[in-house]
Parts: sequence; structure tokens; C-alpha cells
Amino acid sequence: MTKYYDYAASTPVSDEVLTAMKPWEQQSFANPSASHQAAVDATDAIKSAREKIADEIGAMPSEIVFTSGASESNNLAIKGIAFKHLDKKGHIITSSIEHKCILNTCYFLETLGFDITYIAPDSDGVVDRISVKNAIKENTILISIHHINNELGTVQPIGEYGAIAFENNIPFHTDAAQSFCKVEIDVDDMDIDMLSLSGHKIYGPKGIGALYIRDARDSDIVPLIHGGGQELGLRGGTSPTPLIVGLGCAVETFPCEKSEQHKIFDELMTEFDFDRNGGEHLLSTTWNITFSSDAEVKRFFSEHDWLVSQGSACNAMTNIPSHVLTTIGLDESEARRTYRISLPPFKGSLS
Repeated sequence: MTKYYDYAASTPVSDEVLTAMKPWEQQSFANPSASHQAAVDATDAIKSAREKIADEIGAMPSEIVFTSGASESNNLAIKGIAFKHLDKKGHIITSSIEHKCILNTCYFLETLGFDITYIAPDSDGVVDRISVKNAIKENTILISIHHINNELGTVQPIGEYGAIAFENNIPFHTDAAQSFCKVEIDVDDMDIDMLSLSGHKIYGPKGIGALYIRDARDSDIVPLIHGGGQELGLRGGTSPTPLIVGLGCAVETFPCEKSEQHKIFDELMTEFDFDRNGGEHLLSTTWNITFSSDAEVKRFFSEHDWLVSQGSACNAMTNIPSHVLTTIGLDESEARRTYRISLPPFKGSLS
């Protein structure tokens, strides 16, 4: 029987989320920007979802800006800061193992004249805080480093990066698509100025995410999508009430315990010879493993009909080894024997 073990790429929409979304798809379908009672009802539902998301990270509801997902949130955070500095450009610090949407955004900004520092991690995929501190220049305008690596499951010490950014009066952004709801996040304690999240990583619908922006009402971030003033003018477009309600419900109903699949997986993996990548501080539901030989890979897939991935979903259309794996020191042969097995996420899922 085929088993799905690619939850880091996408989770199913939960029954609770589907139930919560349905009325807003067919019965209460009014545009929340209208002035009648049906629109007020939609606005109230969006407000409730905004509060649930804000509570999860210790933010104010007014600091949550809805987007189409983490990729858009990451683009809005980075470009939104960069576009404020188009006249003099500036310097941005990130890591060399970010999600492709971060790296490609930075590559684009380089074509406009921005200076980007890509910090390489150690062999476990951890970005050293001293390297971040030493990379700062007089014209550094942003530090953006992810919270949990989407391929390795490595947990980065983002509170340390946030403290460094705060001490130097530099905005700090983190891509939390893989950590939101799964591990504890407090944007004040961690000195996070912007945080990206996505619905389809936490049993919510695809096509919805959010960007936390500290003091968003007073933010001078340049929007990517201009519209009718929705989301404080930072992200135009008709608010997708069903998707937003679904995201709020996903946060509210996110599971707190392991599923039965975890127990089955732990027992079965004792049969195989592999090394787990990513060091000691890992998301327990993400296993990045390098099999000892091609024969072991073949044995694994002959014995288990599992849907797993090599690298992240965004790399699946290429035949090039993952940039994350090559950056932490794996050669091409090792990278091709490496697979990401990701289990159903739950709250507090740290190794």
C-alpha cells in the first residue's frame, strides 16, 4: 500500500478546515470590502482568523498581512525593504541554503545593483551567528534567514540572528513556512521583524499564507500588489475569505500529538543503513537521510511503496543535486542517494 511521506512539501486539508471553509464558498460568499451585512460577516470571520494567527506567534492582529503563500510573503518582505532603497541600493544578508524563492529573489535584486551576502552553513546546515554578525556592513538593509530548513529539518538559532539585527538596527526576516505551528515562536522574544508562513504546510488550504510585519500600520514597506487598500495597503486584491478562514482553522486545530505513522516509520527505519543529515537540533518529522549504497536505496524502495522526495518540491523538475546537500558537503553520488522523508507534523515536533 502506497504511503505518503512528503508532508514537508504539502499536507492534506483537514476535515475541520474543509468544514470551516465550506459556508464561505457557497452561502456567505460576499466580498468583505463591500458595505452590507454579508460583507461585515465576512470581515468578522477574517478578523477572527487574523487573531488566531497572531496569537500563535505573539503578535498583534494588525501585524498580520494575508498573502497567497510563503513565496509571496518572502518576496514581499525582501523586495518590500529593497524597493525602499532603489536610489542607493544596499546590502542584504541571507544564507546559501534558503528556499529557492528567497535565493531567486536575491539573485533578481543583484541584477538591480543590490549587494547580497550568502552565508554558507556548517556541515549540519546551521548558519553561525558570528558569520552573520561579521557580514554586516554600513549599508546593510536586511537580514533574512529561515527558521527550519525545508530539506534537512535543521532548526536555526533565529533568536540569535534577531538579537544581532536588533543591536545593529537592521530589520530581521525569517521564512517560517516549515516551523509555524510546529515549534514555539515569539516574535518579540526572538526579535523578528517579519515572518513568512503558509497554509498548506499545516493542514490548511493551498493559496493562502501571511506575512507578519512588526508595526505594520506604520510600515513603509513597498507593496508588490497595489489594489483597493486591502491589508493596510500592503497587499491589494479581494480578500479570499474561505482560504483565510481555513488558515485560521488550521492554526486552531493543529494536532498536538504524533500520528500512528510516526510509530510505524520509527520501527521500519531500523532495518536500513543510512546517515541522517542535519545535526542534533532537528524537526522530528523531517528526516533527510543518505543511504549507504545504491543497493540500499533499491532495497528501501522495493520493500516500501512510499511517496518521498529528493530535496524540496521546488527542485523536483531538475536533474541537479540539491543546492542544500552540496552546500553542506555531500558529493553528487551521496546527494543522489539522499532522500527527504517527512511525516505528519504536530505541535512541539522537535527532536
